[in-house]
Amino acid sequence: MDMDYVSRLFKEFKAGALTLDEALDKLKILPYEDLEFAKLDHHRLLRQGFAEVVFCQGKTVEQVQVIIERLAEYNHSILATRATKQMYDAVKQVVTDAQYHELARLITVERQKPPVDKERFILVMSAGTSDIPVAEEAAITAEMMGNEVKRVYDVGVAGIHRLLDQHQLIEQANVLVVVAGMEGALASVVGGLAAKPVIAVPTSIGYGASFGGLAALLSMLNSCAAGVAVVNIDNGFGAGRMASMINHMR
Repeated sequence: MDMDYVSRLFKEFKAGALTLDEALDKLKILPYEDLEFAKLDHHRLLRQGFAEVVFCQGKTVEQVQVIIERLAEYNHSILATRATKQMYDAVKQVVTDAQYHELARLITVERQKPPVDKERFILVMSAGTSDIPVAEEAAITAEMMGNEVKRVYDVGVAGIHRLLDQHQLIEQANVLVVVAGMEGALASVVGGLAAKPVIAVPTSIGYGASFGGLAALLSMLNSCAAGVAVVNIDNGFGAGRMASMINHMR
């Protein structure tokens, strides 16, 4: 629910198209809508610039369907993370313009594209091909939030010449998201090359001693490169959201 919706509501009431009771019923959900199993924050778009994002993992198919259906009633853009194909199929029945991004496990609805500054872009990088699902979660999140996004994948430090070939993009980017599993070294190397903020995303990719991404997380947290911040393991959404907020700052 954005300012346009609220303005339209007031205009419809003023013109007599809505009764006082009808207008009040619509305004009742402004703080949140209680579905018993979830309380939808319809105020999120007004407050933070993007609608409440749905974390689907742990929810039932029916819960995801109802939540997205209600959010789509009042918001022009919807993002749902960690979604299965089964969840998407159920959502598609009630929100026909929903899209599924299988690699990133995202459900999106985009009825109104936000303005994008083509001169300021976010560069999303992955160390390996196995890290791309998390990188795509970050990239699509940032795109949904109104950012120009460029991608460079499979440029890990085991073949560092592949990374160095991208030095011009690294220098031109306004914000960088670096996604890496194994030992997570890519974030430190990029941090040493870039003069812009680097958001490091450890992934759970790796053999046993990587401890499901903990080794990469600790490596990134202990980076000697200045300007590197770290989000949680596999949290592509968190990185994309933070990169978007930085990229929109003036």
